[in-house]
Amino acid sequence: MSGQTIIFFLSICIVALAGIVLYQQFVVRTGIRKDIRDISRKLKEITDTDSSERVMVFTDDKGLMELAAQINRLLENHLKVKADYCRSEIASKKMLSNISHDIKTPMTVILGYLEIMRISGINTDEMLGKIERKAENVMELINQFFTLAKLEAGDMDIELSKIDVCEICRESILDFYDILTNNHFQVDIDIPGASVYVYGNKDAIQRILFNLISNVIRYGADGKYLKISLRTDKNEVYIDVADKGKGIDKNFADSVFERLFTMEDSRNRNIQGNGLGLTICKNLALQLGGDIILDSVPGVKTVFTVKLKKLPY
Repeated sequence: MSGQTIIFFLSICIVALAGIVLYQQFVVRTGIRKDIRDISRKLKEITDTDSSERVMVFTDDKGLMELAAQINRLLENHLKVKADYCRSEIASKKMLSNISHDIKTPMTVILGYLEIMRISGINTDEMLGKIERKAENVMELINQFFTLAKLEAGDMDIELSKIDVCEICRESILDFYDILTNNHFQVDIDIPGASVYVYGNKDAIQRILFNLISNVIRYGADGKYLKISLRTDKNEVYIDVADKGKGIDKNFADSVFERLFTMEDSRNRNIQGNGLGLTICKNLALQLGGDIILDSVPGVKTVFTVKLKKLPY
C-alpha cells in the first residue's frame, strides 16, 4: 500500500470519526432540547392547574437532573407556603368567630342585668358586682386578642436586658400564694438560692408564668399540687411548672399552643379559658429566643417547661 493510499485511508477514518462525534453531539443536543421543552411544558401545566405534581425528567445529563431537582424544591416550598397560608386564614376566621361569640355572651349578660335594674329599679351591690365581673372578662378577652395580634404581626417591642430569673419565679409564686393556700394546694418550690441570669424581659416572663400557674389552678385543681422549679445547663435555663391534675391527652398535646384551642374534650367546659393564653405564652417565649414545651401523663403529672437562653455570668 502506497503512502498516498495510507494517508487517504487515514483521512477517511478521521472524517468518519468526526462525523460520528458530531452526530452524537447533535443527538445529545437534540435530546437535551427536548428534555428542556418537556420540563417547561410540565412546569407550565403545574402552574396553570395549581396541582401538586412534580417535574419528572428521564435523562443521564447531570445538569438537567439538578435543574429538575431545584424546580421540584421550589414547587414543594410553594405548596408549603400555600398550606401555611390556608391554615392561617382558617385559624383567623375561626378566631374572629369565637371572639365574637365570647364577647357577645358576657355582653348579653351585662345588658340583661342592666335591663333588670332599669325595669325594677333595683340597684344592689351583688348585681353591680356581677356586671363588673362580666365587663372585666370582656376587657381581658379584648386585651388578649390585641396582644396576640400585635405579637404575631411583630408590632410589640420587647426590650431585652439581663434578668435574674430566680427572682421572677419567686415573685410569681408569691402572687398566687393566697389563692393556692385557700384552695388547699401543696406547693413545691425548687429554685436555686443563687441568681441565674437570662437575657430577657421581666414583664414577658412574668406574663408567661402567670398564665401557666393560672392554668394549674384552673385545670389541674384535681391534683391539688403545684411545683415550680428552675434548672440549668451550659446554654439554657429551664423553668418547670407542674401539676398532678387530669392532664392533657397525647391527642391534644400538639394543639395546646394553637389559637383558640381550649381542650374542650379533655377539660371541664365550665372552666374553659378563651384559648389565647398559651398561644400568647408561646409567642412571648419565642420572641425571647426560647420556647415552651409540654410533657403530660394524664392523671400523673403535667409539666410545661419554659426554655430561655442562659447568660454565662
